[in-house]
Amino acid sequence: MRAPVRRHWRHAVVALLIPALLAPTLAPRAAFAQSLPSLGQSSASDLSPATERRLGERIMREIRADPDYLADLLLSDYINMLGGRLVAATRKAGLDASQSFEFFVVRDARVNAFSLPGGFIGINTGLIVTTRTESELASVVGHETGHVLQHHIARMVGQSGQNAWLALGGILLGILAGVGARSADLGLGIAMGGQGLAVDRQLRFSRDAEREADRVGFQLLQAAGFDTYGMPAFFERLQRADSINEAGVPEYVRTHPLTTERIADMLNRARNTGYRQPEQSHEYAFVRARSLVLQQKSASDYAEIANAMRSQIRTQTAASVMGAWYAIALAEYKQQHWDAAREALTHAQQAFGGKGPGTPSLVVLDSDIARASGRAEDALRLARAARETFPLSQAADMAYADALIANRRVADASQFLQQQVTRYRSEPVWWRAMAGAYAAAGKRAKQHEALAEQYALQGQWMAAVSQLKMARAAGDADFYELSTIDARLHEFERRYKEDKEEQKELKQFG
Repeated sequence: MRAPVRRHWRHAVVALLIPALLAPTLAPRAAFAQSLPSLGQSSASDLSPATERRLGERIMREIRADPDYLADLLLSDYINMLGGRLVAATRKAGLDASQSFEFFVVRDARVNAFSLPGGFIGINTGLIVTTRTESELASVVGHETGHVLQHHIARMVGQSGQNAWLALGGILLGILAGVGARSADLGLGIAMGGQGLAVDRQLRFSRDAEREADRVGFQLLQAAGFDTYGMPAFFERLQRADSINEAGVPEYVRTHPLTTERIADMLNRARNTGYRQPEQSHEYAFVRARSLVLQQKSASDYAEIANAMRSQIRTQTAASVMGAWYAIALAEYKQQHWDAAREALTHAQQAFGGKGPGTPSLVVLDSDIARASGRAEDALRLARAARETFPLSQAADMAYADALIANRRVADASQFLQQQVTRYRSEPVWWRAMAGAYAAAGKRAKQHEALAEQYALQGQWMAAVSQLKMARAAGDADFYELSTIDARLHEFERRYKEDKEEQKELKQFG
């Protein structure tokens, strides 16, 4: 991890993983009917929803600036669709979900997931890859959603008698201070997940809260139409990995200790609800394959993945043939082997068969390969079709913007991207794309302005200030644009000073 980013993590408020799935007490079978432990009601001493959100947004600025934050729109689209499906089931499950949620993916091969204050939930690529069904993945996302829905962070603060988020940051500052001593190559996952047990010991988080998150997650899984057996099946497999090879223990087992009693609790609940065949998204297999490839970091890694997938196809050991071919296509694309990528993607499309118009992962990668290999018109045609078929897909929108630029339709791309940055204000990737479009159009001031907005979303205030100063000096901004630049410049300088003051206050608690 880059040194400045690691420093931000050590002095950020908290990159908080709620240690989940601590061993619950096994209840009598007659009491299994969705009963929840009593944790009491939120009180005036708890964090308010607004404060929780503010804390979460502060942490997310740090996360978005980290190299291991995976700003891949196909993965983001899918994980937010999956999480949104669980959140949408809250009313059916008799739960209140008045707050907003944001689900994101971290490039980390370790099997882990975590929740943050304010409705932010992170999923490691390693977790996605390790699951075998969409319901298994949903069971983990549901558990973390349960922590957020039940406001466990706020209740923890209320129980400890501390009613300020600065106090919460002070408690965790000492724990996070040790992160820098570990290998920088492990990325932000260490700060969020690797210290899970230490956080639990420091905060003495209630096992009742963990049991409540388990059961809320189970309710969401059932109400959303997933296979409820996915939860005990996945955790049991991780437990077996723990017992077989201590050196290869999944990170999820380290930070979320599993017991036979906890798994039995979920298994008995699944038996009581009865089995029903879930409808699994076709996109799941491709997202799983995409996560496997994108958690790699070098050309040799991509080549190794492609070779391994080809071997699995030849030996008929691939869990999903279409997913294996997709992984090969993406790995070849990352190595700029355009013909090999196109051939593998054709195999993936054929293995997918006549299951509708395709999936976002298939059509977007098809457009990306066409654009990268110099077939700009084909790329635009494919991207336009992707947008029409999947109107809610950010990935399809980005493919369309990229294809417009490849076809030298820079003005159209700039206009389209302006709509997207308005629609997705909190996602830096759109501002980065906007900067690229302005650069292609030769609009230097606007290019620097867009980069400033990207850095601001990542909490990199001085980098944002520097970009705005370059925008002001570019010489191609009119009077009104210069006024806007100056206003944003003063705003970012103020935010930088506020952040510095917050860090000083945090150190007082450390």
